Amino acid sequence: MITGTDANMGTTPVRLEHLFDEQALVAWMVGNVEGFAGPLTVEQFKGGQSNPTYKLITNTKSYVLRRKPPGDLLKGAHAVDREARILSALGTTRFPVAKVYGLCEDDSIIGTSFFIMEMVEGRIFWDATFPDVETGDRAAYFDAMNATIASLHRIDPASVGLSDFGRPGNYFERQVARWTKQYKLSETEIMPEMERLIAWLPATLPEQTRTSIVHGDYRIDNMIWAKDEPKVLAVLDWELSTLGDPMADFSYLLIAWVIPASLRNGLAGADLKALGVPSVEETVERYAAKTGTAAPQNLDWLFAYNLFRLAAICQGIAGRVRDGTAASGTCAVSGTTRRVFARAVWALTWGAASVAAAAPSLTVPMLRVLAGPVAPVGPVPPVAPVAPVAPMGPAAPVAPGTPWMPCGP
Repeated sequence: MITGTDANMGTTPVRLEHLFDEQALVAWMVGNVEGFAGPLTVEQFKGGQSNPTYKLITNTKSYVLRRKPPGDLLKGAHAVDREARILSALGTTRFPVAKVYGLCEDDSIIGTSFFIMEMVEGRIFWDATFPDVETGDRAAYFDAMNATIASLHRIDPASVGLSDFGRPGNYFERQVARWTKQYKLSETEIMPEMERLIAWLPATLPEQTRTSIVHGDYRIDNMIWAKDEPKVLAVLDWELSTLGDPMADFSYLLIAWVIPASLRNGLAGADLKALGVPSVEETVERYAAKTGTAAPQNLDWLFAYNLFRLAAICQGIAGRVRDGTAASGTCAVSGTTRRVFARAVWALTWGAASVAAAAPSLTVPMLRVLAGPVAPVGPVPPVAPVAPVAPMGPAAPVAPGTPWMPCGP
């Protein structure tokens, strides 16, 4: 049986739809990548559902190439130029990123724009329970993830030349509008749950009190770890990075605790204490201590927003499968998960109005939503023209190991 983890590990021969002129690439690298010398062998990483990602192998060194996928694309999507820019900027700090060797925006070279970066050797974990790590060591891995995202949020964007990398303020408003638009452009069917969320989220936006660099897709399998210690060597997949509310980034990491452990990157339902995994509350406290900020009091809304965003991303994957521009062989599977997230997040928002602010209370509704039917715990906030709905039954079953979100490189 091929699991979601197997489907995304390692490399494969370049898929037919992602072939390009390798000699044209070699000629470009000779003139633009210091120290490069052929011959060159090209393989494609199995993961990476947004931007096709390749391993470039020479006799002395390996590189990684990230490119826009070919075909008609949504405006503003697949921004490899922004990814290269932020990696280069963060490379001037002690934050763990791969070194960028060059960016090419000339589509005539390999058909789309691309950049070349360092091949960082290490481990990538696809299971949030860290099964290959000793129980007593797991907490240190979670603390390293926490410390890494906290350190990103402490970097002054202006100090690394990124003051214009995004617009300040109204981050969640702009993000909800962006993902609503992209969802609609990729829509393959009408989902009432998403229509309700599209109305509900803008009506309940939280106030933004901080602005920082945000990664946009910060999760366990977008990190390269040292082979024998809990140290993050490089954070990958910066396509969605911008300036925004750091709580969006941090709460995206936290939704691993409310995604079923049967799915990749999920922890809900697992015996966290036995596994040596810290709780949501402990993770929030440590982040607050590392950043010197108050713990978030609206995790219910933040979880709802992040699952809505994931549903929209999965819809985009389904749209690319439909259009034949999908970058990964597992895209069709991930596209089917959009309904799971849409149903789960709407069931959460149904009772969000009366959920207590304490972190333990905030996690309970999502755990119940993802485990089965949920009775409403409060009235649905009135959002015209959306009519109240009955609580939904359990989402369709998803086989263990199924990818639940777009895969990193």
